[in-house]
Amino acid sequence: MSEKSTETKIQEAQTAALEIAQLSDDERSAALESIADAIDARHDEILKANETDVREAEKLLEAGEYSQALVDRLKLSDAKLESITEMVRSVATQEDPLGKTQTARKLDENLELYKSTVPIGVIGTIFESRPDALVQIAALSLKSGNAVILKGGSEASQSNRVLFDIIQDATSDMPNGWSQLIEARADVDTLLEMDDSIDLVMPRGSSEFVSYIQDNTSIPVLGHTEGVCHVYVDDAADLSMATDIAYDAKVQYPAVCNAVETLLVHDTVAEQFLPMIADRYETAGVEMRGDDRVRDIIDTDVATEEDWSTEYGDLVVSIKVVDSMESALDHITTYGSKHTDSIVTDDSERASIFMRSLDSASVFHNASTRFSDGYRFGLGAEVGISTGKTHARGPVGLEGLTTYQYYLEGDGQVVGTYAGSDAKPFLHEDFDGTWNPGSLSE
Repeated sequence: MSEKSTETKIQEAQTAALEIAQLSDDERSAALESIADAIDARHDEILKANETDVREAEKLLEAGEYSQALVDRLKLSDAKLESITEMVRSVATQEDPLGKTQTARKLDENLELYKSTVPIGVIGTIFESRPDALVQIAALSLKSGNAVILKGGSEASQSNRVLFDIIQDATSDMPNGWSQLIEARADVDTLLEMDDSIDLVMPRGSSEFVSYIQDNTSIPVLGHTEGVCHVYVDDAADLSMATDIAYDAKVQYPAVCNAVETLLVHDTVAEQFLPMIADRYETAGVEMRGDDRVRDIIDTDVATEEDWSTEYGDLVVSIKVVDSMESALDHITTYGSKHTDSIVTDDSERASIFMRSLDSASVFHNASTRFSDGYRFGLGAEVGISTGKTHARGPVGLEGLTTYQYYLEGDGQVVGTYAGSDAKPFLHEDFDGTWNPGSLSE
């Protein structure tokens, strides 16, 4: 049998989207448990495929075509697969995001308007390097009643195929075509042109990659172009806490978009704090790049203008000494990407000003930027992180994959009754109610 075209796969997903939206939460959650069980049972198969991907990636790393960060994101292990199944089960136990009545309004007696959550429809996702992203995205799409088109990077092709096959096998009783895998670069161009069939595109990858997606489609795009995250150490900071936070934000997993890239330090505490964090960074093999004031205190490479706006995705950090919190805010506003920024301070009033002065999707007080994550936020997982302001922002979980519909329950009313010189007035009274078909008759 010949491989289906991308157009056919997307058409099948459209049909499936209407069917999967009608399934109960119990049915969707049971399918997710089946996916988790299947992944648990097939570790060896997944890891064998992943080893093939990693070997090829390491060859390209040696040739200078891939970064170490990309190879690190690509690798799977038994522990990583266990965390993936834990994530799937976590999504399964989340509250059903569908059918929630957001508002109920009585327009008139026996004329009631309800605003209720529904799936978006067909989600197109394009992601690089991390094969666990395929499972995250599929799980969230299924739980939220959406059909999904999955396009992973060629560097993870073997891993993605096995994981997709496992998902397909585990959800054979779900609507046919609810998840689709596309692989060729040309398939992406086809997907981006199908604005009448795809309801939302969510890219995950480098800033250049996401910008390309945004520039080449009229489909709404939800994502972020860069993760230039900051930690600001205030002059009222607990320096031991600040050291732990700055270390975790950079070292715990440097390849991801919520890792810190620039550390800002108040001048008053710089001489005491910088040697403390430098010792920790050096032990972990972090390359430090500092401005002149930093280099007067500790030994680092020179930070250039380009460093302040660079997402390293690796064990590299730029460091700058600032004269005030206002200077830190100016720096973040100038060079940041509106992803995640954090202040370390014991001054709650100053923290409040800092947090309300930034336009970032997530702003933290006395916490590592690495907490900017769907699983850690209690969303089950995330499809991606959005730095835009419309529809969804920050880690995008189940709620971000829903929209709403208006349902009007009437009893034979016509607009003419409410128009003209003798028009009957509307009540427009909000009430505490939940929409159910035919609710007026109950």
